[in-house]
Amino acid sequence: MSETTLKANPVTPGFTFDKGPAAITAVLFVLVGIAISQAVDLKQAVLYGLGGLLGIALYHASFGFTGGWRRFSVEKRGRALRAQLLMIGVAAAAFIPLLALGNPFGGSVVGAVAPVGMSVLIGAFLFGLGMQLGGGCGSGTLFTVGGGSARMLVTLVFFIIGAVIGTAHLPMWLELPSLPPMSLGREYGIGGGLAVTFGGLALVALLTVFVEKRAHGGLEVVSTAPREGLARFIHGPWPMIWTGLLLAGLNVATLLIAGHPWSITFGFGLWGAKIAQVIGVPVETWEFWNWAGPARALGNSVLQDNTSVMNFGIVIGAAFAAALAGKFAPKVSVPVASLIAAAIGGLLMGYGARLAFGCNIGAFFSGIASGSVHGWLWFVLAFAGSWIGIALRPVFGMDGFRK
Repeated sequence: MSETTLKANPVTPGFTFDKGPAAITAVLFVLVGIAISQAVDLKQAVLYGLGGLLGIALYHASFGFTGGWRRFSVEKRGRALRAQLLMIGVAAAAFIPLLALGNPFGGSVVGAVAPVGMSVLIGAFLFGLGMQLGGGCGSGTLFTVGGGSARMLVTLVFFIIGAVIGTAHLPMWLELPSLPPMSLGREYGIGGGLAVTFGGLALVALLTVFVEKRAHGGLEVVSTAPREGLARFIHGPWPMIWTGLLLAGLNVATLLIAGHPWSITFGFGLWGAKIAQVIGVPVETWEFWNWAGPARALGNSVLQDNTSVMNFGIVIGAAFAAALAGKFAPKVSVPVASLIAAAIGGLLMGYGARLAFGCNIGAFFSGIASGSVHGWLWFVLAFAGSWIGIALRPVFGMDGFRK
């Protein structure tokens, strides 16, 4: 593999990048964007481009939810979790007014608001458990696959399988008692919805501060980055707080352009359903795939699905970021026990996300930012499931809780 070395200056250490993979992924990204613009339209290509930016940001900051939750649970360090809460709060500051007042640029906007019932309770718990065994959340699975992780490719395959199974069972789960979709912005107005959302996020953040200070006597001091300026921008690591703000802005852009917030897992179910059709499984007869939105998506090309094209962008964008960082190196040697955990985790995440109307992005990030009560319920149950998942990790040869 050829590499190009950039000279160091007195402040910034030198770094390398994978010249071949960087060129290939850059060309691939452009070609796929052109194909989407010609097959669908320019707006769809822009959404794909947003996905690419998301992939780059997620990779360079290692902005995964799984590791942040595990670090708080095991080490009592809450820096990553607080960055997630700040990201959600910034997005909510735009989402709740936009959902109440409408898109100033024209077109309708809808939030990630879903019913509150048993399907969310069970689905979120399964997702939280699964992401600790699988080693990544919805967004984390995509950007680590783009970075060359063979193990996470196994997680993604079974994530897709679990999502398809979830589409078969969701109508049954929805027959159980539940409350209708509840939006804080709709219930309490813009000011009230923002106040409740900000207050809830602040309380959780303060709880993490209390736990961390009690365990360590103070908050974690962020170490000095090994690179600065352009070198850090290209190679990473990006500051977690600034990356969270960027992700919030990209989610707002998604809402304005697509008409709905950033989501991930519907695309997985759609891909799996189309593959199932090819091998003779009549998914088109299932109740879920006869609902208006899913039926339209199943009948069209995946390039016409907003979620799918953004997912494609995330994977290719992360691959490009990994190549620029000189870290694009597919890892194929993975212990069998770890692969089994990846498969189980993927199945649980796919199934759980479908039952809970989304994953850490569609339900937690976009849900709470939209003022949805189901997003808060998802957070509580997914975190509980995450604790169980951490406790089970040693069974598969992975680190869990430590004394």
